[in-house]
Amino acid sequence: MFEYQVQKGDTIAEVTRQFNTSWSALRRNNPDAIGRSNRNGNWFLKEGAIVQVENSFQHTLQKAEQKQKPETMSQAPPILPASTAISLSADAALQEDSSGQEGQKGKIIEHTLQTGETLWGLAVKKYHVHIRDIMADNDISDPRTLQIGQKIKIRLPESTGEEPIVASWYGQDFHGKPMANGDIYDMYAATIAHKEMPLGTKVELKNTKTGEKVLAVVTDRGPYIEGRDVDLSYGLAQRLSLVEQGVGSLVMRVL
Repeated sequence: MFEYQVQKGDTIAEVTRQFNTSWSALRRNNPDAIGRSNRNGNWFLKEGAIVQVENSFQHTLQKAEQKQKPETMSQAPPILPASTAISLSADAALQEDSSGQEGQKGKIIEHTLQTGETLWGLAVKKYHVHIRDIMADNDISDPRTLQIGQKIKIRLPESTGEEPIVASWYGQDFHGKPMANGDIYDMYAATIAHKEMPLGTKVELKNTKTGEKVLAVVTDRGPYIEGRDVDLSYGLAQRLSLVEQGVGSLVMRVL
């Protein structure tokens, strides 16, 4: 079986087409990597999950790579092992934002790639940035070409000032189910869902009417209702006095 790590923005149609497999085979071989939305009933791939594809695709991929590689590449240094997975190409990772990097600010650090690391893991679990930004800042078109010991630039986001937001909350219906970062949702934890903010981003939320203030981490995607900016866990909604009214205004500050 060939392993692939699901990236943010991947759709079932794209993955089945790219891997030359069927939806039924993908679902049969990867029941834990596939979820279904309680909101609209749509099936989706869980971001960060590892999916296994029949060997026929792996054989096809290897043949294609051999044709594309020049003979001199046979002596090239080893690339990052794909024991966990390979990452998406830059085109797919950049689909969600074509605004480019021009004018983007933030502290830049260097990271030396280690055995077994993936761009998804670095972006989501370690540095809390968008994978598309890492690829753009380093001109990475194919993550499979990355080499152990290679240095890549990571642009850390700057802290921003306070901004007013509209928040809602989600609870029991999603409790115990996987979130976008691959962890299991705990309705009492200090977590929030945001459509664009990098997973792992830490924020401070304040209810200016009551003075209540909490710290939270972006772990999921949403909300998908127009006019709402953030979905709070049930526990955070309790601490910010938003459970009964369901939707309310808060002030958010990125830490």
